[in-house]
Amino acid sequence: MRAKRCVRVGTRLILLLIVTVTALLAPPPHLFAADAAPPAADATVPTVGRAWPVGLHPRVLRGWEPPATAYGPGHRGVDLAAAPGTPVRTVASGRVSFAGRVAGKGVVSVELTGTGDPPLRTTYEPVTATVKEGEEVEPGEVIGTVDAAGSHCTVTCVHWGLRRGETYLNPLSLLPPWLLHRGPSRLLPLYGAT
Repeated sequence: MRAKRCVRVGTRLILLLIVTVTALLAPPPHLFAADAAPPAADATVPTVGRAWPVGLHPRVLRGWEPPATAYGPGHRGVDLAAAPGTPVRTVASGRVSFAGRVAGKGVVSVELTGTGDPPLRTTYEPVTATVKEGEEVEPGEVIGTVDAAGSHCTVTCVHWGLRRGETYLNPLSLLPPWLLHRGPSRLLPLYGAT
């Protein structure tokens, strides 16, 4: 009788362990917009990102949709949910190449260090800049705050873009898998403690 009970408890613990590991390794359900597929890795983009532009793991409201032609329809970046006033951070080290207004929107552009010739350049909008052109920035450094107006999303968001020269690229390609797929921390119950 006691042996059967030990086997049942052991089996339950193994099942709990399997379910827990599966849940921890699965990407969080809110990573991509409902109609957006996970990004394909772009071999020309090094994974130099060390931080998300806003928050710890923001919801992607609209993903990367490259246009079929240079002037065709598409979405040349990703939209990340962010409340007005949220700090905007650079994802990698570089130099601020622009901080100002374009078509009435606040924009910050950062040329990323060591990413080739021409270098990769990230853009963030709508942002009230707290940096100036020419400043060196490190990954995770605040470069501005989210503007309350100027967003093209139905809710306030940051449009995060990536270019090499005149070619638009998927900015999510900058993030390594450990940062891109990291879910929230989870506390698990401790079984068998007395």
